[in-house]
Amino acid sequence: MKRSEIRQHIVETASELFYAKGYNATGINEIIAEAGIAKATLYHHFRSKDAICIAYLKHKHHHFMHALTDFIRALPKGKGRILGVFDFLSEFYREPNFSGCWCIRTVAEIPADELQIRTEIQQQKKELLTFLREVILDNHTDVSKRAAKELAHSLYLLYEGAVSESHLHQNDWPIKSAKNIGAQLIS
Repeated sequence: MKRSEIRQHIVETASELFYAKGYNATGINEIIAEAGIAKATLYHHFRSKDAICIAYLKHKHHHFMHALTDFIRALPKGKGRILGVFDFLSEFYREPNFSGCWCIRTVAEIPADELQIRTEIQQQKKELLTFLREVILDNHTDVSKRAAKELAHSLYLLYEGAVSESHLHQNDWPIKSAKNIGAQLIS
């Protein structure tokens, strides 16, 4: 394997383990064993477990944002696109390995003073908020930039709550409820 392929293999392996088991419950030796690499190989690509965590978060977010963007763009233009984030979540929820939000799971496991990981998660959440605001501006008639920002914040909170609660209850009713509330907000 090429160097970039080895790095990507480590990230994908760690991503599966971190998402399924949690950041703290996954050890470096488990990543090494699961990836089928030497310890020196892992440390050649990543200086620490935190560095692997940052790569994991970026990997998950990159795939999430591309899938979400493609899903939303495939919907007919209009308010249905705005609510499409909840339809996307419904599909995400149905995946066999659904374990909620990787960001929230990770931030719950790190100390409060772990700023590098926390900052990465905050940046990813800001990108989701920006995406929601842009979808609202492109698909909602007669909405100001300020109102779109406020609506994006509301839909973001509904979405995040639906992710957490659907995982907790192992049921999709939180997603359906969040979508219904979102429909009331955009009407």
